[in-house]
Amino acid sequence: MSRAAPMDGQLPRVLLKTERRSHHPWIFQKMVEKPDPKPRPGSLVEIEDRTGAFVGRGFYNGHSRIALRVLTENPDEAVDAAFFERRIARAVGLRRELLGLDKVTDGYRLVHSEGDELSGLVVDRFADTLVIEYFAAGMWKLRDLIRRALATHFPDSRFYWFAEEHVAKQESFDCSIPTPPPATTIVEHGLRYKVAPGLKHKTGFFADQRDNRLRLRDFSADARVLDLCCNSAGFALNAKAAGAREVVAVDLDEEVLAIAEGNARLNKLPVRFVRADIFPWLRDAALNGEQFDTVILDPAKMTRDREQVIPALKKYLDMNKLALGVVKPGGILLSCSCTGLVSEEQFLDMLRRAAFYAGRTIQVLEVRGAGADHPWLAQVPESRYLKAVFCRVW
Repeated sequence: MSRAAPMDGQLPRVLLKTERRSHHPWIFQKMVEKPDPKPRPGSLVEIEDRTGAFVGRGFYNGHSRIALRVLTENPDEAVDAAFFERRIARAVGLRRELLGLDKVTDGYRLVHSEGDELSGLVVDRFADTLVIEYFAAGMWKLRDLIRRALATHFPDSRFYWFAEEHVAKQESFDCSIPTPPPATTIVEHGLRYKVAPGLKHKTGFFADQRDNRLRLRDFSADARVLDLCCNSAGFALNAKAAGAREVVAVDLDEEVLAIAEGNARLNKLPVRFVRADIFPWLRDAALNGEQFDTVILDPAKMTRDREQVIPALKKYLDMNKLALGVVKPGGILLSCSCTGLVSEEQFLDMLRRAAFYAGRTIQVLEVRGAGADHPWLAQVPESRYLKAVFCRVW
């Protein structure tokens, strides 16, 4: 069979230094021969290994540590407008048809980068707003095509897009972030949340914890609940909705707390919000004999640098040790990590050590992750970033 025609005529060819022995979509600079002439960052290229065998088609970026992002390994599949239309339609179909997410929420991850075989692209849906995050210069170059493909499924939506500063610098593109859109309101399992893309924390709302927020309700009835690093109060509100007798939510970020307080008012659910650094707050709470039936600890990502994983684990250890100090015997600790570089094995070992230093015993009930709208490929374990461990504490 003849190879399908590429998007813009004959694609530049990039050679690997070795044979291809993996199906991971990332190929790093050290594995790639320097092409001459060098394609511009984000250019579509055809990839061959050192034997001349076809590897795939994807994005090349000579400025990035990830030199190649493979989009297809099928020699008969062109990376053209129809390619993106098919991949985005498949991603939308997973959420709307297979998972049936529209029945429980209008806020979910629509495209999950490598998990949907669209490396470098993340899209979240928040009611009538689609938020696009670019991780690759190639996806940014094709932004108009991508927005058109999304608009066929959500024709009345408005778009907001961004790239984190370190990503844009590493990938060598200027994202030209627009003015943030007005805040919108989403519904998730009967609760309403204000979402303000562009204000705080990534795309505006942590949809990945949706199933874990719902599961928390099973441990919240008539409980005294503490939500640490509460962000937009998702866990706190689910606890109160499930009949918690008292909910205390702590965060250091004043702007985030304002959003959380607004969400509590929106749902008419009384939550006591505290602006504080959780480290001294937990020390004081333990000294005062405070105890909670259920404690949630869901801090922000600790690091994106492999060299900083050990310091990140030390910080997780310190905060979990303190959190364990205020859990009532027989109570529940939900400890979370969204640091992808910290493996599940490392995180569980950290919890073991935290329990040892706190003089507590933890009984692991469940180890959960992100919702199914955050799928991951078997060959890309890096996409499985979220750990949510439900423990009983003695």
